[in-house]
Amino acid sequence: MGRYMLKRILVGFLALFVLVTASFFLTRIMPGSPFQSGNVSEQVLSALEEEYGLDKPSAVQYVVYLGNLLHGDFGMSYKKPGVSVAAVIGRAWPVTAVLGILAILLAAVLGTAAGIWQATTEKRVVRGGIFLGTMLGTGIPNFAIALLLALLFGVKLKLLPITGISGAANYVLPVVSLALYPAAIITRMIQNTLRDEMGRDYVALARAKGLGRRRILLTHVLKNAWLPVLNYIGPAAAFLLTGSFVVESIYTIPGLGREFVTSIANRDYTLILGLTTFMGAVVIGINIITDVLGAWLDPRIRRTCR
Repeated sequence: MGRYMLKRILVGFLALFVLVTASFFLTRIMPGSPFQSGNVSEQVLSALEEEYGLDKPSAVQYVVYLGNLLHGDFGMSYKKPGVSVAAVIGRAWPVTAVLGILAILLAAVLGTAAGIWQATTEKRVVRGGIFLGTMLGTGIPNFAIALLLALLFGVKLKLLPITGISGAANYVLPVVSLALYPAAIITRMIQNTLRDEMGRDYVALARAKGLGRRRILLTHVLKNAWLPVLNYIGPAAAFLLTGSFVVESIYTIPGLGREFVTSIANRDYTLILGLTTFMGAVVIGINIITDVLGAWLDPRIRRTCR
């Protein structure tokens, strides 16, 4: 297990290094300049680029940036004078993290419950209703769901706020918008896996020992059924925790997604790189955690990775 964890961590660091390198040189080939505007002369533009080191060759800038990054310095925002990239991340990350955690928890609970219900019920109406719900959940994009929920509950019924994050009620619509798609996927995965697992020999043995159906389901079958879900939860949680750009924009939420879109529009190189690096680290870290959990629950995964 220790060898497997070490291997995953080393691969994660390599992936992060490749991400930082690719992102750095891609920002340098973006057209324009972060200081370019209609009111800035060529002399002023050249002076600003010289001050921030943008007049040096890209390779030199890369070495300097990588050295600063290794010391935990993300640099200063070009478009927000006096504001560090770390400060922007520190302000936006908690908002996005809360949204992501709530969304993935709602998706996991809702998807698991619906999947168990669909797999165990004998009522065709219930199975058909859940199937229709998963079809809608996977077929409608989250930005369309966000707009529909905002129009219905915010504009028409006026039950919930649709802008900003000023209280608990502001989280309801964004969280639901983000959670419906992963909940539908988890429902399908749980339902399909449960049906396969219920026909296994260990289930027949448990029944022969006199264990009830509910106990077999909750203590034995569900653990195995959750293994593929765990593999899906990792990337899904990483996506939600790093921000859904469109949903945050629709609800005017000051999270990482909104900051990232703004930084690209402003050609704010350091902010783009800082957000990309931070979000990449979160994604890689969550994937490592889910891989390790999967290997801990299923030793076959460790054996195949030796």
